Amino acid sequence: MSSRYTQHEPGYPNTAHQTKWLYLFIGMAVLVNFSGLFTTIIGPDGNLYANVAKTMVLRNNYTDLFAWGTDWLDKPHFPFWVTALFFKCFGISTWAYKLPGILFMMMGVTYTYHFAKNLYNKQIALWAVLILLTAQHIILSNNDVRAEPYLTGLIIAAVYHFYKTYTGNSFLQLVLACLFTACALMTKGMFALITIGGSIIGHLIITRQWKQLFHWRWLLAAVLIFVFILPEIWCLYQQFDLRPEKVVFGRTGVSGIKFFFWDSQFGRFFNTGPIKGHGDPTFFIHTSLWAFLPWSLLLFAAIFQFVKKGIKNVQAQEWYCIGGSMLTFLLFSASKFQLPHYLNIVFPFFAIITAQYLYNLKLPASVKAVRITQIVVVILLVIIVGVLEYFFRPETYNWLTGGILILLLLALIVLPQKISTGMQQTIYQTLMVAFFVNFYLNICFYPALVRYQAGSEAAFYINKNNPDKLPVYIADGPIHDDIGFYLDSKLIDTNPDGNGTLPSPALLYASKEVINTYINKGWDVKVIKTFQRYAVTRLKPAFLNAATRESQLGEMELVLIKSGK
Repeated sequence: MSSRYTQHEPGYPNTAHQTKWLYLFIGMAVLVNFSGLFTTIIGPDGNLYANVAKTMVLRNNYTDLFAWGTDWLDKPHFPFWVTALFFKCFGISTWAYKLPGILFMMMGVTYTYHFAKNLYNKQIALWAVLILLTAQHIILSNNDVRAEPYLTGLIIAAVYHFYKTYTGNSFLQLVLACLFTACALMTKGMFALITIGGSIIGHLIITRQWKQLFHWRWLLAAVLIFVFILPEIWCLYQQFDLRPEKVVFGRTGVSGIKFFFWDSQFGRFFNTGPIKGHGDPTFFIHTSLWAFLPWSLLLFAAIFQFVKKGIKNVQAQEWYCIGGSMLTFLLFSASKFQLPHYLNIVFPFFAIITAQYLYNLKLPASVKAVRITQIVVVILLVIIVGVLEYFFRPETYNWLTGGILILLLLALIVLPQKISTGMQQTIYQTLMVAFFVNFYLNICFYPALVRYQAGSEAAFYINKNNPDKLPVYIADGPIHDDIGFYLDSKLIDTNPDGNGTLPSPALLYASKEVINTYINKGWDVKVIKTFQRYAVTRLKPAFLNAATRESQLGEMELVLIKSGK
């Protein structure tokens, strides 16, 4: 199919000089995605996942998942196995938790390049890589690592190898496709099949390739995928199905295997599982507007033009990217359980769709509209960073970060004009503003933000100021993960109603209300340090404004507690 895209359009010269600049920008984009590697893990989910993998290593148990000291049935094992492997090799740390997720995302970037190159050409592939690497929620997810970086890389890898299986009739490609698919299922659940199947099967249906659709290879693929997910099924069977007396989701008799095949994803979709939500059909439309910045408006135009063009000539169009992304998008929109990071898995498809649209943009009026749109986006993003800096006033801002940001701002203004003209100049400006915004967020904003994550700050303090190695107790369950991952000592849950359950002396980390409960019961309490607390994933204007921030903060206290008897 690539032969249809060898003629380069005006404004997009395919010269070695321009290609070198693309490689430079890709290098900068990769650097941006790694710039949050050492920033404290953001809770609640990031710290929860890090704690699950940490518990695996400390217990030397890689079949069972535990959180908050009890059996945990929510996500499959694969990302925890990978993270635990990195912990074993490099030690338990922030960067060892984030690195594997980012590497899987980089794997996804590589497969996006190869997929786009096979479908179109090298130039579109390079642009697709740049668009993917600078999409806002991709960079955010490489800082706030959860399951999505793994899943994004695994899904596009599976789609690419299924594509190569179908076009090249290769058994090795089929095995690789099934292996990546199985890993995706063992990362998030069976819903990954929707995106992978929507891409490959969607293309075959739309182009009416009925013989290919019913080829025996797909039956073999189903068998291979089942074989490759057997480790997950065995682990769930061992931990839950063999032990029906365990209390999970507030009840006994819970099947881990049933949860994996149905409740973890489809149960959420139909709102019949133990974890429920409240859906909004427009949620992912307005989520895309900010999550795919600075390319979101171009994406909407690209999808419209792609479908409009494809309807006129169905057979000559590739439908992999539209099939995989739109089916997933529509099903997610119909779901009752919706979170912004769910959309990341279709961003490789979005990037390819947007790149081919920009590459093939011909009409002067369309080119002008795109240039005006992106210039407005660039200006607004610079203004937003300026306003955020003015009101938030991050304590981590120093001469080094300031120097980097000033250089990026100057490069945004000067560099595109020096190396390109026309549309390409506008696209380079869009890339530069993505670098500027996300370097600011990762080296300035987020490091300041996590200082209000009281649990991790308390853990850092205790690690340096507990020479007697006193046991550390916690009496507020929901904040367990924020302190638990970073604490060197063992963290022990307690209950303020259980008078006499604490040794004397001990360290207790809890809210002032809980600590007053112990005081009222006659315990001798000495406040060691108070930590400001805010739910940093739920930002509000009053918190972001330094002048009103104090009114939004809670307090957690670390106390030395002794028996008063």
